[in-house]
Amino acid sequence: MAGLSDRRIAVLATDGVEQVELTGPVKALQAESAQVAVIAPKAGEIQGMNHDQKADKLPVDHDLASVSPDQFDALLLPGGVANPDTLRTIPEAVAFVRHFVEAGKPVAAICHGPWTLIEADGVRGRRVTSWPSLKTDLKNAGADWEDKSVVVDGPLVTSRNPNDLEDFCREMVRLFGGASSRQAA
Repeated sequence: MAGLSDRRIAVLATDGVEQVELTGPVKALQAESAQVAVIAPKAGEIQGMNHDQKADKLPVDHDLASVSPDQFDALLLPGGVANPDTLRTIPEAVAFVRHFVEAGKPVAAICHGPWTLIEADGVRGRRVTSWPSLKTDLKNAGADWEDKSVVVDGPLVTSRNPNDLEDFCREMVRLFGGASSRQAA
C-alpha cells in the first residue's frame, strides 16, 4: 500500500468521546500519511473519557458548521457513550454522517459509534459489530449484528471496544486506502 497521503479523513466527535478510540485510530491514519481532521459541533476542545472518567481535553480542528462532508474521503466515528448519543441528536451531525452513507464513502465506527450511523440510516442490511448494549438497537435498525473484534461489510468497518483497536485500525486503514481506487473508477 502506498499509504493514505491522498486521503482526507473526517473524525466526527464531541464531548464524552472515548479518548483512545479517537487517538488510536488517528495515530494509525497519520502513520499512513492521511490528512485527518477532528470535527465537532463546537470549536476549541472536546472532553475525552477513559470509560466513565474524564481524560484529556482534545483539540478540534474544525467546527461542524465550517466544513462540508464533500471535503472528505472517509469518516471515523469513535465511541464513548455520551459522544454518539449527543451527535445523533444534532441534525447537522446526522446529515454529515448520512452524506458518507449515501455517497458510499468508507465509514469506520467503533464501540458506541454506530449509534450515529443508526440515526443516519447507515446500518440497514449491513453486517456490523459494536459495544454489546447496541446489539438490539442495531438489529432494530436492520443490521445483522455479530460478536467479532472487527466486521467489514462493503464501505463499513465496525469494532466492539478499545480492546479491538489493533484489528479495527488495520481494517480501517485497508478500507480507507481502497477508497481512492473506488472513487477514481
